[in-house]
Amino acid sequence: MKSPYPPIFASTLGEDDNRADGLGPARPGLRWRRNARDTSSSSSPTSTQAKKVRAPWPASRKEASQGMGRAFVYVVLGGGVAAGYAALEFARRGGYSRGELCIISEEAVAPYERPALSKGYLLPEGPSRLPKFHTCVGANDELLTTKWYKEQGIELVLGTRVISADVRRKTLLTATGETISYKTLIIATGARALKLEEFGISGSDAANICYLRNLEDADKLVNAMNSCSGGNAVVIGGGYIGMECAAALVTNKIKVTMVFPEKHCMGRLFTEKIAEYYESYYTSKGVTFTKGTVLTSFEKDSTGKVTSVILKDGNHLPADMVVVGIGIRANTSLFEGQLLMEKGGIKVNGQMQSSDSSVYAVGDVAAFPIKLFDGDIRRLEHVDSARRTARHAVAAILEPSKTRDVDYLPFFYSRVFTLSWQFYGDNVGEVVHYGDFTSSSPRFGAYWVGKGQITGAFLEGGSREEYEALSLIVRRKSKVSNMSELEKQGLAFAVQESKKDVPDGGITLGEKPAFVWYATAGVVAAVSISVFGYWYGRKRRRW
Repeated sequence: MKSPYPPIFASTLGEDDNRADGLGPARPGLRWRRNARDTSSSSSPTSTQAKKVRAPWPASRKEASQGMGRAFVYVVLGGGVAAGYAALEFARRGGYSRGELCIISEEAVAPYERPALSKGYLLPEGPSRLPKFHTCVGANDELLTTKWYKEQGIELVLGTRVISADVRRKTLLTATGETISYKTLIIATGARALKLEEFGISGSDAANICYLRNLEDADKLVNAMNSCSGGNAVVIGGGYIGMECAAALVTNKIKVTMVFPEKHCMGRLFTEKIAEYYESYYTSKGVTFTKGTVLTSFEKDSTGKVTSVILKDGNHLPADMVVVGIGIRANTSLFEGQLLMEKGGIKVNGQMQSSDSSVYAVGDVAAFPIKLFDGDIRRLEHVDSARRTARHAVAAILEPSKTRDVDYLPFFYSRVFTLSWQFYGDNVGEVVHYGDFTSSSPRFGAYWVGKGQITGAFLEGGSREEYEALSLIVRRKSKVSNMSELEKQGLAFAVQESKKDVPDGGITLGEKPAFVWYATAGVVAAVSISVFGYWYGRKRRRW
């Protein structure tokens, strides 16, 4: 089978790598009982509530006395961004009683905003640390600390790994042998970083090779940076993580070389012209780009640390540390063979409901229909999608008759150095560039046009109002009659078109259009945890 991933390395990804964690089938015959610790009237379900969550088989007295399981009405599996936003939506809508909702997470802390890890967390001075970036501050909303969950009657089951799931029996089995049963499950398992080992790269277990997906990874990266100030770092990969980490490394006074096989950075989104600007800007900051080649192996010293990165083209790059950002894979292995899969994720409908009516999937792990793309199924790897789909799933669970199918406008953003860009829609069709690509304070962008309509829009250095204008014209699929005129008008086209009156597009959840909320929220999040804003004397906010 041909690998669905880009040829970052000389070897290919094995088909069975998702099974490397040794996950097996669910253990049969395990039964549940209510949490023995929740015995008070204030924290336990009533007898009526207990009936609602009872598993379809009786628990034996022996198993009950041994406390082999717990039961909840709602279980959120995963402790990332999506879990936090789902919890806030549950709390605001109600529909559950104390002790009926839990979040299960492998991490030992409450859900937090992961974008902070590649931004404020890596600052050399005044770095951001928890609890400052727990969800849901990324959307300029409440800060959900452990205390908040307790006050809301939501149980956090932290530091807990689920090793198997039985969708038919509605049970999850943890690594400690406990069975957790549910009536409704929200899968928010997100994705994991692809590892070098999966490509057969020898020596990839070295202590100074770093990834960035969770707090543990971020702490290791910070320690590595602190130990090699003035040294050399090699960044493998030219995508989101590669670009943001390279900027952070430079800010920490480390010399950086970026290595990737594509012709230019951010190959999945940027055009060659857009990428050329960012590469030139990074070069001015001291970053070296090595493109069109791949990593083959490492050289290490007597302590096992990497000292050199060996490339396929024969070059040897000195390295005091290595940062790997080569993509992610959705965490679906618990549910393979039980739920329908598509686009590398769990296939869901417009209510975020999977092929099993009691199971929903949200965030990176969910493949859902995009109305704007005529119902095409997409799996979107971005924090905005995680926030939005999590909230929508909770609305659909609690008020299914009032919740229309999700109508999500794909939205991506990033902030590095003093640069800040946003993208809406899909990068398909003919491209028209506009604006100033030469200034150190740039304002440039691009439109993608297909079948005479705007399909996607990109802007660097825009204002809140300009970003909102772009989101509107993409959602409306504004018509384009003359490509030359579009290039001439540039950003003015979006501003003018956005002011035209059009019928309501049917945004779900009865709220202000989601793309406006999240476009603004994305800017607020990026600014509030900005890696590099302090160089300019103040934090920049766009509210």
